[in-house]
Amino acid sequence: MIAFLGTGLLGSAFVRAARRRGVAVQVWNRSLDKAEPLAADGAVVCPTPAEAVRGASMVHVALSDDAAVDAVLEQALAGLEPGAAIIDHTTTSPTGAAERTRRWHERGFVFLHAPVFMGPQNALDSTGFMLASGDKAKFEDLAPSLRPMTGKLMYLGEGDDRAAAFKLIGNLFLVALTGGLTDAFLLGQATGISPADVASLFDWFNPGAAVPARAQRMRDIHGKPSWTLAMARKDSRLMLEAAARGDKELVVIPAVAALMDQWLATGHAEEDWSVIARDAVT
Repeated sequence: MIAFLGTGLLGSAFVRAARRRGVAVQVWNRSLDKAEPLAADGAVVCPTPAEAVRGASMVHVALSDDAAVDAVLEQALAGLEPGAAIIDHTTTSPTGAAERTRRWHERGFVFLHAPVFMGPQNALDSTGFMLASGDKAKFEDLAPSLRPMTGKLMYLGEGDDRAAAFKLIGNLFLVALTGGLTDAFLLGQATGISPADVASLFDWFNPGAAVPARAQRMRDIHGKPSWTLAMARKDSRLMLEAAARGDKELVVIPAVAALMDQWLATGHAEEDWSVIARDAVT
């Protein structure tokens, strides 16, 4: 039997998927009305974290942040079985993940931070990615129970904070992508291109496919330039000017342009524009 603490959209989907696999599940959520529908799937809804974890060999956590994880696990402590494994799927700080791993190990429990790149549908369908790091033997003991929950289980190394760091890095890219698309739609508005037509560009132009090569280029910034910093800054100027003429203010490009200006001022105009990442990759 397992327990699940936190039955929001992601947690509820994980619980329903576990019930489909025939796993007995006890659940708790701060707002019980979000947990109660899971009774129809055969989950046992409990009024407190301590009751939810009682008898569970594995306790899954999907909450909002570091503070919530710490507070709820303290409430659960009285009901935890000796040696129970705690699996935290919450996106937290790397520092918090490492500290919790140490603290719960000292208390005699297994603790593994296992954040996910998964939406609710992924959790229900057991697709997407689950990340983990820390003691490899501990990970390998838990892996057979975690693999059915996800499309791919990724072990990222010995550091207890590595999975948390990788999760933040991935989310950073998603935030930056959304910011870039916001700029694309704004520039479209400024130049008379409809949102639908802006979106249609990505039906045949897929910049995402270039990410691995771009990341390698940024790590090898001494190679022959494919797009000089001077030309990239010129195009950025054109973007900003076109947006301004349409009375639009871009979100991401001004910050990137300012960084370009710093490198232009120190004589890097004819280098590949990836030079702006030099301080980040050396």
